[in-house]
Order: sequence, then structure tokens, then C-alpha cells
Amino acid sequence: MGTIFLLIALVFEISFAVYSIITKQNHKKLKNGIRIGLFVAFVILTLTSVIVWSLRWVLLAILLFLLAVKGTVSLIRKNTTPKKYKTSKVVLKTIFMVVATVIAFVPAIVFPQHPSPKVTGKYGVGTATYTYVDKNRVEEFTDKGDNRFVNVEFWYPKNADGKYPLLVFSHGASGIKVSNASTYTELASRGYVVVSIDHPYHSFYTKSDDGTVATINSDYNREITNLNTEGVYTNEELNELIQKWMKLRTDDMNFVIDTILEKAKSDKNPVYQRINTDKIGVFGHSMGGAASVWLGRERDDIDAVVNIDAPFFSELVYKKENDSFIANSKAYTTPIFNIYSDDVWGQLDSTPIYVANQLNNKQFKDAFTTHFKGAKHLSFTDLPLFSPILANMLQGGKADIDPYYCIETENDLILKFFDDELKRIGHFNPKETY
Repeated sequence: MGTIFLLIALVFEISFAVYSIITKQNHKKLKNGIRIGLFVAFVILTLTSVIVWSLRWVLLAILLFLLAVKGTVSLIRKNTTPKKYKTSKVVLKTIFMVVATVIAFVPAIVFPQHPSPKVTGKYGVGTATYTYVDKNRVEEFTDKGDNRFVNVEFWYPKNADGKYPLLVFSHGASGIKVSNASTYTELASRGYVVVSIDHPYHSFYTKSDDGTVATINSDYNREITNLNTEGVYTNEELNELIQKWMKLRTDDMNFVIDTILEKAKSDKNPVYQRINTDKIGVFGHSMGGAASVWLGRERDDIDAVVNIDAPFFSELVYKKENDSFIANSKAYTTPIFNIYSDDVWGQLDSTPIYVANQLNNKQFKDAFTTHFKGAKHLSFTDLPLFSPILANMLQGGKADIDPYYCIETENDLILKFFDDELKRIGHFNPKETY
């Protein structure tokens, strides 16, 4: 919608400039009237929800408002001697308006208005955000000596009775806790309490209850970038980085789970009182998926794991004598469902860090595995819906799969897996390829 409106605006500005040049007149009254009309039309479209108001429209609204005010003032002024027509002035004003219009439309184009993925459950969904402070850990990314804080957001069944399984989500390498909001919403609508974690300094941006802001750490960001560049790290160096990344991630997830379990015992907050602490699942995308798999091996109270497009870091054993990785020889007993894009599927048999993910790994003989053909790494998040331009830039091109089909199918499969493992509803039997 933003692109269409931008094209209309640019056609108007350029056409009016051509008309003025041909007729050698400014047509000031006509232009002012049209601009007032455009602002009125924008307001009407917003009030009738053709344009769904959000921050993406703020710059455009300000521009249209200022032009409408200027036009109104000009029209109600007493008649004065008309300004002499100058082609150069018309051209300069047109160039200025074209640049201003493009800038005003940038948010609406980068973050286009889009329908939400379908929600199929009977429950309304409530949300709540909290900041948990871990008094047993000092923040390693700063030198202030502050304790580590972790921001979380809950999606839960609203106006519902009973208790529901807890699902804990961890975002990707530089993601944010709302990266898969459509997934959390669908799960909550079907009777789950979902908590998503912002891992400070691993997340792109997070803000705590007291206003503290943490953005992605530059050193960590460089490490992640180098991970995807062949030849930068030896396997030994990569192993050290993996251990460091996973310790922070799993420490955060353990802390959040333990905090929630403690609060569920005595905190009267209805969010915590809706949680069935005997049923816990973990899931995550990319690095968050790797951390979820790690937790599924470490904790006895994890009943199910969904790994979205991630390597099994917990299952890698580094062999210094030949600088290589091999797969852990101990069976993985927690039920697990793996979802892969083309980006990862093509690396399972060729990239060292995916050696444990290989389909012939006997330690995962009972694992469910699905491949989404045509999907790229970020297809399993809401980003391709929220900002197709950013998604394509970050993942190196457009995915061949329809983004709504991908995310809605993913959400449905995750729901059915957790239903089977945590609620004993249905029989989970996914296809090998979607």
C-alpha cells in the first residue's frame, strides 16, 4: 500500500510540475486545494481503517498536515500580486517535494501494512512484559558491575480457566523477543502460556522496565558475522565461541524458567497462575534453537523441544588432535522436532557444525524432521511479513516460498507437536517436505 501511495504522490508532483512548465503558470490555488484534499483523504482512509494507523504513517501524516496548513493559510490570505512564474523555481520546488515525499514514505515501504497470520484458537490472547534481574550473575558486556537482567514477554490465554503448559522461546543471533509473535499468539490461543526472552546484548534491541536499553554488542555481532565467513575461525576457535554463546543463552533460559517456576508457587499474578509447571517445552530460532536443544539435554523438566533451523551445538564434540567436530555418542532422549530451511538443509552433510544434525545420527533416531522447500533462514520468523525488504537484505535474497504459507504451516506444526507431547492430543506425523 505504501508503494502504491508513493507512486501516486510522485506522479502528482511531477505531472503538476510539467503542467506548470507547459502553461508557464504557478497554479498555486489549484495546488493548495489538491494538497488540502490529499490530507482530508488521508484522514478519511485512516478513520475507515483502509490505512491502519501506526508509526509507519507518522512522517507522511506530518508532511501532509504541514502542506495542508500552508495551503489553507495561502488560500485565506487577502489577494496580493501573484508571484512571477519561473521555471527554475518550479523545478527546484518539485525536486524538494519529491525528496520529502520519498522520505515520508520510507517507513511505510520498509515496514508495509500487512494482514496478520491466522489465529485458530478459541482463547483471546493477553500479553505482559517483565524484567527479571539475576542476582547471581554480573553483566559481562558492561563494566558497571550491574547484575544481568533479562526481559521477557508473555502470551497467554485470556479469560480462561485452568492451567496450561509453559513454552519458552529464544530468538536468533541478533533477533528480538517478538520475532515470532504470530507463533506465540497462535499457541496461546490454543491453550499455552508462551514466554519469549530478549537476551540482552545478543538481541538487536531490548528495553527493561526501568528504561535501561541494551543493543547488540559490537564484538558479538562481529563474531556472528565472521561465523558465516569461511576461513575466519579455526574449528578450535569456533568451539570456544560456541561454548561462550551457549553458556550465556542457556544461563538466561535456565534463569527465566526457574524464576517462573518459583513465581508460579506463590505469585498471585494471573499470568503465573495459569501455568502448569509440570509441562514445559522450549523452542527457538537459529541460535535460540541451538540453546533450546542444549536445554533439552541438560534439564529433566523439559518435556519437548522444537529446533528451528539451528545446529545441535550441544551435541558437538571437538577433537583437538585432528581439529574436527564429531557428534555426541550419547542418545538424546527428549522429544524433538526439527524444522529446516533450504539454507540449513543444504549444509547438513557438508558443514562441520551440522555434523550432529545429520539425518543418519542414531542418537536422534526418534526425532521428527521437516524441510520447507524454498524457505530461507528468516522465513521462519515474522520478519518477511513485517518487513520484506529487511528480510531479503539480511538473508541474501527473497525466499521462493509464500511467507504466509510458511509461517502458518510452521505455526500449525509446532502446535501439533506440543499438543502431542505436552497434552497427549492427536498424533504428530509431519511430512518430510512442505
